[in-house]
Amino acid sequence: MTELPGASAAIRLMLVDDHQLVRDGLRARLGDVPEIGIVGEAGNGRDALSLAATLQPNLILVDVRLPDMSGIELTSRLVDVAPDTRIMILSMYDNREYVLSAVRAGACGYVLKDAPSGEIIAAIKAVVAGGSYFSAAVATAMLGTNNTPALLTDREREVLILLAQGANNKQIATKLDVSVRTIEAHRLSLRRKLNIDSPAGLTKYAIEQGWIGISDAS
Repeated sequence: MTELPGASAAIRLMLVDDHQLVRDGLRARLGDVPEIGIVGEAGNGRDALSLAATLQPNLILVDVRLPDMSGIELTSRLVDVAPDTRIMILSMYDNREYVLSAVRAGACGYVLKDAPSGEIIAAIKAVVAGGSYFSAAVATAMLGTNNTPALLTDREREVLILLAQGANNKQIATKLDVSVRTIEAHRLSLRRKLNIDSPAGLTKYAIEQGWIGISDAS
């Protein structure tokens, strides 16, 4: 368990992975991003819980496999220990069940370790901004299954329905009492999760899921 400098950065990030080389690699990949500061790191779940309670970082990157508990179990426990902290899984596995379990446990994103640095940085920013993020390979694995809707948070579902009904970003932000930037983050997340960008496509999807009727979309 290590507490590191970085508290002055806009995004206070904590790393949880049992491989020191992975943590070193992440520090190297993120070190040139001025708004991201790595404030702590842990190699197991027990130390992660203790450090998270002390540091209360903005975001914690969690590996799925840890020596003393799974990253899924750790995620659910971190939600209680640091309720204002966002959690994202960083894993080498794109297994569908891992992804669904992570979301149910409270994770706001799931990114593969071999993702380009730019994608990991984009994911961090999207999740901290209040959205969610899933690597393309993860989203592709989920598409075409009955489990896909489970990847959407309640707020993302609200945004999707309002978009399908013809509302623009500003109107949705006003209705939900959030910033336009937050709505933009949700739209980015929806696009990555569902591979749908057009209002027509979102409307079709919402109707297929039974979330709105044809008359609601007209």
